Amino acid sequence: MKNVEKSEKSREEIIVRTSIIGIVVNLILVAFKATIGILVNSIAITLDAVNNLTDALSSIITIIGTKLAGRKPDAEHPYGYGRIEYFTSIIIAAIVLWAGITALTESAPKILHPDVTSYTTVSLIIVAVAVVVKFVLGRYVKGVGENVDSQALVASGSDAFFDGILSFATLIAAIISMFYHISLEGILGVIIALVIIKASIDMIRETVDSMLGDRIDSKLSHDIKQSICEFPGVYGAYDLILHNYGPEEMQGSVHIEVDDSLTAVDIQKLTRKITFRIYDEYGVALTGIGIYAKNEKYTDIRSDLESIIGNYPEIKEIHAFSVFEEDNLITVDMIVDFSADRDEIKGKVYDEIKSKHPQFNYMIIDDYDYSD
Repeated sequence: MKNVEKSEKSREEIIVRTSIIGIVVNLILVAFKATIGILVNSIAITLDAVNNLTDALSSIITIIGTKLAGRKPDAEHPYGYGRIEYFTSIIIAAIVLWAGITALTESAPKILHPDVTSYTTVSLIIVAVAVVVKFVLGRYVKGVGENVDSQALVASGSDAFFDGILSFATLIAAIISMFYHISLEGILGVIIALVIIKASIDMIRETVDSMLGDRIDSKLSHDIKQSICEFPGVYGAYDLILHNYGPEEMQGSVHIEVDDSLTAVDIQKLTRKITFRIYDEYGVALTGIGIYAKNEKYTDIRSDLESIIGNYPEIKEIHAFSVFEEDNLITVDMIVDFSADRDEIKGKVYDEIKSKHPQFNYMIIDDYDYSD
């Protein structure tokens, strides 16, 4: 637990430190660009300065969101405040969207009515330096965000990267205007504004997916199941479900297949060991571990069933094979691809296994693959 708390503290410190770097760099850029934009009468550079100001605001929001998300669970919020980070990402994406719409409304009229600009070599050099700074800052912030799983930082980094593109386009327009006396600021402004708007919509969609509960990362799912199966006496791990209460707060449940001869004490010891390892290795709290009992008496029926499903590529897996002799009933869970006709496939499998072993009735239970 101490290591986990230390890790959470370290993550918060990294996010705050990265955000402060973003604030300082963007405020410096705002001062330079706003001054140049006013002096040379460039709407593009002035809008670029406004974009940098929104970037600084995004970093401030990231810090506030991270601090709030780090609060400990309480009676009103027993799962903690981790999901506040998602709202932070939504706010930042909304700011980016606002910046894109503003750039569009300001740039469009300049296509028909361009302003007269008077760029100097010094102003172009400053804009060029700003381009490099924004690209470097964007890659740095986004990289840190991906490393610490902070969607807010990723959004801020993406915003900075797009601002770098905006600054680069402004630089190209300035050079063309300086040497050929042709104003392309309006056209470039509209194109860039549309790119920014699309990027902001993508940010919102990705964050909303996380809030609604998207599919489990396939690698994480595979690694957790593999770790569980490394325990002696565990023949399989199934039905892994993870609930996300923030980027660093994940709880879940899983079923494991074990010998039907294990006692309740044996199962309790085993599940405790599994819980401790998964939390230590992945930071995932398994709040429930269900049991599937492995029955060695009817392996021939299970083998025939596995052979049957091998003829159906739509079937991803079967598990939880259970025999209830007193009821002449066999139940099994089946995972079928979402795109397939589930009922039709279940009916065919039922008919085939029933024809081979008619002494039993069969209940094929729908199950779902929650990972990629």
